[in-house]
Amino acid sequence: MAARPQLPGMQWFLWLRNAALRIGVLTGIYVSCAFVGWLLLANHVRQLEPIAGIRNLIAGAVMIFLLAIPVLRFRHEPAKMFVSGLTAWTLLTFTYFAAELHYSLLESRMGALHIFILGAASYGLVAVFQWVFLLCAEARQRHIAQTQQTSASAGRSRTR
Repeated sequence: MAARPQLPGMQWFLWLRNAALRIGVLTGIYVSCAFVGWLLLANHVRQLEPIAGIRNLIAGAVMIFLLAIPVLRFRHEPAKMFVSGLTAWTLLTFTYFAAELHYSLLESRMGALHIFILGAASYGLVAVFQWVFLLCAEARQRHIAQTQQTSASAGRSRTR
C-alpha cells in the first residue's frame, strides 16, 4: 500500500476537518464583510441618509441571518454551536476593532470588548437553552418508550 502523499504546508489546513471551526470561520468572514459593507454605506453614501432607519434595519437583519448559521447548523450539538458561534463572533470583534481605528466615534458607542462579551453571552445562552431543551426531549422520549414497553409487557401477561 502506498502512503498518501502529504503536500508541504498541508498541516496548516488540518483545522478545516473540524466542522465547528470551519463553519465559524466562514460565518465570521461573512458577518465581517456585511459589517464593513454596512459601515461603508452608513458613512460614505450620503444618498441613503434620509432612509437611515431602513438601511440599519436591513443591515441588522442581514447580520442576524448570518449569525444564525451556526445555530441552525449545530442545533443538535450545543457545544459545537457555541464553538462555531464564538469563532464567528471573535472574527467580527477583530473586524470591529480594526474599524474602531479608522472610525473614532465607533468606540464611543460600544467598545470591541463589549462586542465580544455580547456575542459570547448570546451564543452561550442559546447553547445552554438548546442543551436543556435536548435533555428534556430525551427524557420525555425515554419516558414514553418505557411506558409503551411496560404496557406491552402487561398486556402480554394478561392474555396468558
